Order: sequence, then C-alpha cells, then structure tokens
Amino acid sequence: MKKIFSILLSVAMAATLASCCGEEKKACSDCEKIPVALQLYSLRDNMAQDFYGTMKAVKEMGYEGVEFAGLYGNEPAQIKAWCDELGLNPISAHVPLTEMLADIDKVIADYKAIGCEYIVVPHVSAERHPDGELFAQMIEEIRSIGEKVKAADMTLLYHNHDFEFKLTPEGKIGLDALYEAVPSDLLQTELDLCWVKYAGQCPVAYVEKYAGRAPVVHFKDYYAAGEQTEDPYALIGVNEGEKSENTAFEFRPLGCGVQDIHSLLKAAKKAGSKWIVVEQDNPSLGKSAMECVAMSIEFLNTMCCKGDCHKEQCSEEKCAACDKKESCDKKHEGCCDKADCDKHDQACCDKKEGCQKEEQKCDEQHKAVCEGNCTDCK
Repeated sequence: MKKIFSILLSVAMAATLASCCGEEKKACSDCEKIPVALQLYSLRDNMAQDFYGTMKAVKEMGYEGVEFAGLYGNEPAQIKAWCDELGLNPISAHVPLTEMLADIDKVIADYKAIGCEYIVVPHVSAERHPDGELFAQMIEEIRSIGEKVKAADMTLLYHNHDFEFKLTPEGKIGLDALYEAVPSDLLQTELDLCWVKYAGQCPVAYVEKYAGRAPVVHFKDYYAAGEQTEDPYALIGVNEGEKSENTAFEFRPLGCGVQDIHSLLKAAKKAGSKWIVVEQDNPSLGKSAMECVAMSIEFLNTMCCKGDCHKEQCSEEKCAACDKKESCDKKHEGCCDKADCDKHDQACCDKKEGCQKEEQKCDEQHKAVCEGNCTDCK
C-alpha cells in the first residue's frame, strides 16, 4: 500500500538550490577541510561490473575515501591492496544487521582486514522501527554487536532513515532512544542528513546535538515538492513492488536540492566529524550515477576551495574559478599554484605578470616563509 507523505516546502528551502540549478553558491567562510568519502552504493551498478575501475574513477574525481556496501565477491585482502594502490581510505562499511547477527566475527574479520575503522548498521526492517515489536530487542542486539566491534578496536555506527524519528511507545523519538540506551563507546552516529530533513527535523541541529558522537556524516541532497503519493523507499529498492515516477521526490547531487550545504559543513566541523560521506541513492537531472557523484565532489571542492581557505572569506568569483587542485588566497583573491602553497607551508603567493617563479609577492601574513625578495616583485 502506498504511503502518503506530505511535505511543505518554504521559499527559504527553494532558495538553497545551488548553482548547478541556477542559483548562487555560498562562499567558503569558516570552512576547513573535512575529508570526503563516497558511499559506493551510489555506484552499485558500476561496482558490480568493474569494482577496481570504479574505485579508480572515484579517486580520480577527488574523493579521499570510500564506504563499502558489499564486496561483490572480492576477497578482503584484494580490496585492501586496491585501496592501498589507489590511495583510497577504506573508512567504513554498511553491513546488514541480519548479516552481523548471523556471524559478527566474520564481519569484523573481513572489514578489519580491508582496513575499515567503522562498521555501520545501514537499515532495519519494519518490526525493528521505533513503533515495531522488536525495537527493544534491536537495541540489545546493537549493544551486543557494539561490544564485539569495540573489542576489535573498531567502532559501530548506526545509519538512520526517516522512520527512526517515529515515537516509541514511551513518547521518545526512536533515534534518540537508541542513542540514549546504547552508550557512546559502543555506538556512534552516522546521521543521514537527507532523511533527517525529510523527517521534518533540522539536520544542522541534529549534527550539533550529537557533537562528539558524529565521526561520519552522510551528506545527501534531494528535492521534494507538494503532496507526495509515491514511496521514496521504492527509489532505493527497500519496498519492493512500489514504484515512483520521481515527480514529487528525487535524490540530487549536493547543491542541487533543498539542503543548506554551507551550514551543514559548519555544523560537521563544529561537531568534530572526521569524515563527510557523499551518497546519492539514485541518479537524477538526466545524469548518470557517475556524473552525479562527480558533481557532488566538485561542488564541495569549489565551495571550500579544497578546504585551504584562510579564515576570512574568499572571493566567490575566484573560488568558483579555482581549480579543485589549487587553493584560494583570501587576501589577493586569486588562485595559487598548489606546489608553491605546499612549499611555503600553505602560504598562498600571488604571482604577478612578468615575475619569475622565484620572485613572488607573498601574502604578508606568511612573508617570512617565502623565498626571494617579495618587495621587489613588480
């Protein structure tokens, strides 16, 4: 039976649509780099066809890590070797709760061999929802799994959808009840910000609420309008038999939907998050899955100029023109050569026309570390 989801979108929501949809990007104030990984479920069809080649493409896009959603028959040792070769950090893995309950020791052994730091409960069945008959049992199951994961020097995370915001019989929001019942040393959060917002909650507030307990945050954008009669879970293959025409709801690349990515980045930084994980369950806007995830990392890189901004704002125009492999210099509002930034301890130098490479006018803030006579550069 189809579910009815009523979503009221304000003008403020519409204003957050990003530049890929014709609106203005935010500047990169207060932005420091949080490493970005990709949830490989976003490219599941590609992964099934070419596991190594897909990960190679992900690295070349600029992602620094990956989060697994299945190994597609590959051995853990082989996957670790591929990650090492490509320079990808295998940060975490989504593993079905049923698989963990069946053989948690094997799950831990496999993903520890790959090098994962986190194991994630990705989704639970209806009877384990906050209003389901097995919710209390699930809490104890997760507590037990968390103890084994902790003993292996790994960390268990829980990845939410919107149903965790239903109330328990005691009147508590289910997600909060879970985190209250299981201590933080046994369970940390992996807040999926799409589903937090879709459930009618403020994603910024939820990230800040779990500051210190939010090492990995799922950044996911979407668009929704009017009264929705389709089931969004049909889009991710959870409710089999349900169909959606994508008329009222669709997943979008970051910056192309209703999320305020700028505020979410600030919240994640404030919360002490170690990783941002990009996920787009299905492609949209007429783009392929590969094109969509490339759009998301490019949006983050452009918004934050790869995270190398000074504390003051960069020029929006220069940031937009700044290649993702370069850094934006706030004082001279220009793109600096990354090799020079690295050479000068991240001090961005503004190379004037006609100056030799060794004669650069340097940012006054970092003048002491620059080579050559900065004052003579005309």
